[in-house]
Amino acid sequence: MKKYLGPLSKDNPILVQLLGICSALAVTAQLKPAVVMALSVTVVCAFSNFVISLIRNTIPPRIRIIVQLLIVSFLVIIVDQFLQAFVYDISKMLSVFVGLIITNCIIMGRLEAFALSHAPVPSFFDGIFNGLGYGLVLTVVAICRELLGSGTLWNYPIIPASFYEHGYMNNGLMILPPMALILVGVLIWMRNSKLKQVK
Repeated sequence: MKKYLGPLSKDNPILVQLLGICSALAVTAQLKPAVVMALSVTVVCAFSNFVISLIRNTIPPRIRIIVQLLIVSFLVIIVDQFLQAFVYDISKMLSVFVGLIITNCIIMGRLEAFALSHAPVPSFFDGIFNGLGYGLVLTVVAICRELLGSGTLWNYPIIPASFYEHGYMNNGLMILPPMALILVGVLIWMRNSKLKQVK
């Protein structure tokens, strides 16, 4: 199990491989859509890894990318329909970004790097942990942006009203997409600094 934990630390897909950054900019202004997006990517990544691993020996090399895209697209449609049926408000907040999971580099990267050369069960776990590593960064960025930008978490007020009475103001810059990129950059810097100290 230890070999699967890399995406949660030293091999994080966003902080190390710099994959999936676009959605980190787009859906992290609030915590709720960020968590739902992270779960959606995790589900798609795990099951696409599993299916591709199952049929890897029957896929002609010339069309492997097309087959992978078809399977990922099918899974994304299922996830999108599920979100529309059960969490419609969040589905509307995520808008087109659920559909863009199809082009998420993390998913295609794990299919190429792992699922095509490993058994189904290890591939499934690889997908889960890479999705969780992606979700970890999204969650941290979303907490910072929503808390400092709106004074809330999960749409519940966190900053006491007395703070506002004494002049505290939410930082509107945190809601803007460039702040997500800056926060991801800070996380990368913190990770690299920590690794240098360990060495």
